[in-house]
Amino acid sequence: MKYIRISPDDFIKSRKNFFLRLKSCALAIFNSSDEYPRSGDQLFTFKQNADFFYLTGIDQEQSILLLFPDCPNPLYKEVLFLRQIDEDIAVWEGHKYTKEEARNISGIKNIYWIDDFDNILNSIINYAEYIYLNTNENDRYQQTVPYKDLRFIKELRSKYPLHHYLRAAPIMRDLRSIKSDSEVNLIQKACDITKDAFVRVLKFVKPGVTEYEIEAEVIHEFIRQRATGHAYNPIIASGGNANILHYNDNNQVCKDGDMILFDFGAEYANYNADLSRSIPINGQFTKRQRDVYNAVLHVMKEAKKMIIAGTIWNEYHEEVGKIMTSELIALGLLDKHDVEKQNPAMPAYKKYFMHGTSHHLGLDVHDFASRYKPFETGNVLTCEPGIYIKEEGLGIRLENDILITKDGNIDLMAHIPIEVSEIEEIMNSSR
Repeated sequence: MKYIRISPDDFIKSRKNFFLRLKSCALAIFNSSDEYPRSGDQLFTFKQNADFFYLTGIDQEQSILLLFPDCPNPLYKEVLFLRQIDEDIAVWEGHKYTKEEARNISGIKNIYWIDDFDNILNSIINYAEYIYLNTNENDRYQQTVPYKDLRFIKELRSKYPLHHYLRAAPIMRDLRSIKSDSEVNLIQKACDITKDAFVRVLKFVKPGVTEYEIEAEVIHEFIRQRATGHAYNPIIASGGNANILHYNDNNQVCKDGDMILFDFGAEYANYNADLSRSIPINGQFTKRQRDVYNAVLHVMKEAKKMIIAGTIWNEYHEEVGKIMTSELIALGLLDKHDVEKQNPAMPAYKKYFMHGTSHHLGLDVHDFASRYKPFETGNVLTCEPGIYIKEEGLGIRLENDILITKDGNIDLMAHIPIEVSEIEEIMNSSR
């Protein structure tokens, strides 16, 4: 991996916290991610299952974690299974974890090759009453392919039909939403790399450059600083493209007088940053661009104040909607009559601000957490209001990543330029 190794203490603690949530006489099994074919003889770049990484720190394919705290055989209370390297794999794929390396990374003492998994599981599973298995229960995901966990569940149930099967995901949802100090540091590292990429872009952008050239500047800075790459497909949306929320073509020429909306973030050690900024391509905001930009910035600053422990999701978004409504009225995009006649289920402001203000962030960009629980100390959430005016070919979104602490919140991107004066100063200092 490109990133600096993480202390095994963090993964040991994660497993201990998981053990505390298990029923007695329970066994849990976690699989690494699938390897997905890209073409006839190529695979997509491997991306580790977030839950598996959270519990092990192991960033390698074809791995299994078995946890059985009450196992009568002490050798199998905590076991990691790895793909055994041979000369052919070494020639074609390069280095894979040795058992000693895996011990040092995960803090798990008992490491076996994956060929031993079936025999070891068969020797202990009948001493367990409950079996916890994992699936993707992120409520933004719709299952369309039989991924590895689903196939494994089907296989295990056919072999051992009389055990009590339970879901590991609800436990992981609660654990992963509360970030440890180490996790916060990794997210902060991703944010710091993202900041440097954004400043690099500020000095690069001018009329006539293409969106893909800007994307190249971003990934150059990411990889230069040991990031894995993009946390998600980057959005480099100039002019009217900014009104396409998930624009990914990034193939247009940036025109003088237009704004450009960026939404990108670095991934570092599997932890993610998520940044949005909007800048004038020629380095100077027009009055209209400045007014809309400052309206979004005002909403962002007010929304950030509400990202504290105890805040209720729906109430938070309703309050942000009220603030946004006032700004849209001031900009002449709505009038009071629009608001008085609005359908409460689809408020008038949604015409210009159609997405949510926040989501959890961590090992996934839209991290695994409950949207029905109040905000908690240790949560990291984005704050990303926007105004999109299709008729004017103008779209502006601003986004920072916010950590909730017992004393309030900390903006992990507070050091990234966001004020109009900061943007213009950096852009024009390089011309």
